[in-house]
Amino acid sequence: MSKLFSNYKRAAVEFVKADGNFLIDTKGKRYLDFSTGIGVTNLGFHPQVTAALHHQADDIWHTPNLYQNSLQEEVAEKLIGDKDFLAFFCNSGAEANEAAIKIARKATGKQEIITFINSFHGRTFGSMSATGQDKIKEGFGDTVPHFSYAVFNDIDSVKELVSNQTAAVMLELVQGESGVQPADKTFVEQLAVYCKEQKILLIVDEVQTGMGRTGKLFSFEHYGIEPDIFTLAKGLGNGVPVGAMLAKSKLGEAFSYGSHGSTFGGNKLAMSAASATLDVMTASGFLDTALEHGHYLQNQLSQALLGNSSVTQVRGLGYMIGIETNKNLSKVVQAARDKGLIVLTAGVNVIRLLPPLTLTKEQIDKGVAILKEVFEETED
Repeated sequence: MSKLFSNYKRAAVEFVKADGNFLIDTKGKRYLDFSTGIGVTNLGFHPQVTAALHHQADDIWHTPNLYQNSLQEEVAEKLIGDKDFLAFFCNSGAEANEAAIKIARKATGKQEIITFINSFHGRTFGSMSATGQDKIKEGFGDTVPHFSYAVFNDIDSVKELVSNQTAAVMLELVQGESGVQPADKTFVEQLAVYCKEQKILLIVDEVQTGMGRTGKLFSFEHYGIEPDIFTLAKGLGNGVPVGAMLAKSKLGEAFSYGSHGSTFGGNKLAMSAASATLDVMTASGFLDTALEHGHYLQNQLSQALLGNSSVTQVRGLGYMIGIETNKNLSKVVQAARDKGLIVLTAGVNVIRLLPPLTLTKEQIDKGVAILKEVFEETED
């Protein structure tokens, strides 16, 4: 009998090796990975990141934040460039969002934060309270107060919730967990203008959408805005746990000495992985190719699947794609895995794809062909 809690529903397969964009199980079977560990190994299992980790592990893998850490400075510089931001490093997306919530409240002296129905921001008490899905909160008692939930893509619903105690509006530019729902560009532009006019901070949760997932380093680049605060994790270390909260430097006083911290946050091993990941992603032409291939994947999926009566929509941004279907999601996932393709689900009726940015067109075609077979063969 397992000594682990049963809070995960685990498939009867264990991956023990990886080869680029493929996973290998205990029996030696290879699987094309269209999940990247839920949007984490965005580069696949990349040799440049592997080499950086080996090199760092040979030297030193952890020092606390009581001492200088030039690797943190290096990663912050690669993330921020000439933008007027400061960085705080932690271990996960939930921690990054907690930091965002804390700095927004402290910097403004206000407590109310508006998020969105069907959003997902994490499972700690603060990030869970920010999440606009009741199922995430059931059974845990009272959540953190002063959060309210607007309708996604509806600027009027935001305005109705604003008061003189509103510190920030927090959103994902593609709602991932609820079914891969991209934000409308006009809505985002209106929201950015309104927040600036009302002196309300705009927080963008880039935990899943950041680090090249949508074909840009950060998804807000698609929308022509610049948030006051944004958060990263998942793909930042390409599989090594690391998160980051970045905020405009004018908010820096809110995180003065002793105000916030993280024991493991930004340690040497995590920063070496993040630095190598950023080197790959920011190399000339890399993200342009990823965006092109993401469009190619969506187009191929649309051509292959939209003729199937069970598929109602293929949507997404870059390499963050949802296939809306009335088929049984568990059966689709199992059938794809049996054929050597790893996919995810989201919401109640969406197959979610979060492939590596390093997919070749041959690998894209292979994955699409498998999905076409699965949707043709799988029972509803």
